Amino acid sequence: MPKVSEDHLAARRSQILDGARRCFAEHGYEGATVRLLEEATGLSRGAIFHHFKDKDGLFLALAQEDARRMAEVAADEGLVQVMRDMLASPEQFDWLGTRLEITRRLRTDPEFARAWTAHSAQLTEATEGRLARQREAGRLRDDVPTDVLLGYLDLVLDGLVARLASGHAEKDLSQVLDLVEESVRRRD
Repeated sequence: MPKVSEDHLAARRSQILDGARRCFAEHGYEGATVRLLEEATGLSRGAIFHHFKDKDGLFLALAQEDARRMAEVAADEGLVQVMRDMLASPEQFDWLGTRLEITRRLRTDPEFARAWTAHSAQLTEATEGRLARQREAGRLRDDVPTDVLLGYLDLVLDGLVARLASGHAEKDLSQVLDLVEESVRRRD
């Protein structure tokens, strides 16, 4: 049996994740059957599940990848920028439905919640780091503890995700994000 290169394996994994992201976004976790996953990825179930243990493992890997990408932006530019990116190009965030599914499963699936908690820490750590750097630079308000600001930004993010996923992306949401950003800045 010929050896497959690491580049080929990474490309195949990426192909599966891209197709699965579209499938989960369109059909939800429960509706994304193996047949639909095969259609969305263009691969057989054997090829899909060679890379992922099962549908749950595939979904968790997808959620982890999305959390990692968000964490990169949050670390460099802040959580509000993550939200601005969502608002500017909602078509690039077809994982919004996936994020809603994550929220549902966190409430209803203890095993998933345990697995997800370890990986969702990336976004929290990136945002905490960014807030700490902003506070040290004197740009962040100092009358509110960092953990409260983090909770506030997480709440706004969840609300924005819900709004965009429901198809209600009003143009004035940009102004709402301006208000959010202003509300965490230091007032002189």
